Amino acid sequence: MQPKTLVVRKQWLFIRNVIFFTFTSFGGAQAHLALLLKYFVHNTKFISEEELLELNALAQVLPGPASTQTLVGIAWKVGRLKLAIITFLIWILPTAAIMTFAAISYAMLDQKQKFIDILEYIKPIALGIVAFGAFKLGTKVLKSQVSIFLAVASVVATFVLRNAYVFPIAILVGGMISSAIETPDEETNLRVKLFSNINPKKLIYFLGALLLFALIGAIINRTSPFSLPIRLLENFYRNGILVFGGGQVLVPLMFTEFVEMKQYLNASGFLSGFALQQALPGPTFSFTSYLGALSMRNFGYGVWGQILGGLIGVIGVNLPGLILVLFIVPFWDDLKKISRIRHSLSGINAVSVGFIIAAFILLLIPMGFNWLFLGIMVITFLLLNYTKISPPIIVLAGILIGYLF
Repeated sequence: MQPKTLVVRKQWLFIRNVIFFTFTSFGGAQAHLALLLKYFVHNTKFISEEELLELNALAQVLPGPASTQTLVGIAWKVGRLKLAIITFLIWILPTAAIMTFAAISYAMLDQKQKFIDILEYIKPIALGIVAFGAFKLGTKVLKSQVSIFLAVASVVATFVLRNAYVFPIAILVGGMISSAIETPDEETNLRVKLFSNINPKKLIYFLGALLLFALIGAIINRTSPFSLPIRLLENFYRNGILVFGGGQVLVPLMFTEFVEMKQYLNASGFLSGFALQQALPGPTFSFTSYLGALSMRNFGYGVWGQILGGLIGVIGVNLPGLILVLFIVPFWDDLKKISRIRHSLSGINAVSVGFIIAAFILLLIPMGFNWLFLGIMVITFLLLNYTKISPPIIVLAGILIGYLF
């Protein structure tokens, strides 16, 4: 058998496992890591366990969707760029298509009382999931006075400034503070060696795309049919660059910007989509397809406009992470030795916890003192914290209760 034939068979086997992974990956990034070990290390030996854990560590350091970046990094190691892009599309498109369809359906059915009744039970479940995410991340991250201070400061900044750019500024400051405090004064030669291999033109293109989208969105006439799609693309691309910590951080950022600040959609629609996404396999970042589609619907765009909004959402938010991981993986062996990069993560995570707490409060306020909803929220939190019941099961139970009662 020719070596080329062996390579092709290996890549087809890899694609098959990507499909299996896509449709069984419930439970978020940590559960995804266990499945990645199963499908790509233990069963098939595409990469070693050490390589997988290093890729996962890289994804945690970089902004963007950790599971997506880890999976794409594995694909790059197995089949380079072509296989990485194919893997990326297989991973994101199924859930993105479902979420886009859900947004279109929600827009069509939101006047039907039964549909509204079902969503009423999903909203407090979604809040319970957000609370659990904040609690779990907080217990891991907030272990020093500096981290607690950064988390509290990010909560205060969110409420006081009410501006989307508070997130990148706070993340940058948090990372700089923890890196300066925790990193030893060494590694200068290593950093020089590493960054001498970086092509500055690639970084200019990467950030230049964001500036171009922002500029076009700012100067284009708001009555133009192209205005909202371009502004959405800038919103999603920017958040894809700036989100550290995965989906549990993306969701509160999206709520603050899309609901509180820009009012592209309301809190009820947002929470319903987030809860539905928890019942689906695949990347949490596919939730942006729902946001893009529903935002387009709320501004008068038809079905095709909503489909475009779904594509803008999932491509825009995932593209920066895809570019970054494919850019960095080739010289990750050098990058992972720089402790300054590793130590900046603690400050970034502390700020991220603050964002989640602030978003939880913003989500909780519209619910008021509805004891039934508060009870459902608390029960959801307790089930997630003290049992092995996964979010999809709780969400499906909430849908069933809403349908029956």
